[in-house]
Amino acid sequence: MRNFDLTPLYRATVGFDQIAELMDRALTADTSTTAYPPYNIEKTDEDTWRISIAVAGFSEGDLAVELKERSLIVSAKKTAEDNDARVYLHRGIATRAFERRFTLADHVQVTGATHSNGMLNIDLTREVPEALKPRRIEITASPVETPELVEAKAVN
Repeated sequence: MRNFDLTPLYRATVGFDQIAELMDRALTADTSTTAYPPYNIEKTDEDTWRISIAVAGFSEGDLAVELKERSLIVSAKKTAEDNDARVYLHRGIATRAFERRFTLADHVQVTGATHSNGMLNIDLTREVPEALKPRRIEITASPVETPELVEAKAVN
């Protein structure tokens, strides 16, 4: 159940729509969603992160990583021919289809994805454009202007 009304936030702010939508999405998220597959998000440097997703049983061909607008979408689907070719006595490794979404902040770019030892690693980097980076403005001394003198004329 959602206990917060974000309407005043929408009425009283300009340009913060993304933050309000993110909060609204987080507060209305379905809490019964599955935790499959497990994943880690680690900060590897000041402006770099790595998302590691446990994808045991999936090959590179079964996995898809997409960047759509500001969402990173990782999905997997096992092909039917792989399941039909094997007879299992016990099946403990889940290879069911999944889709996991991550919302990325502005200027966060996906720099690569690797798959090894049952782990899908996605590397992210924040690349702030030069125009948005803080810059120091040089202060120069302005020349001192002398007031213009006007000659006085005697009256009477």
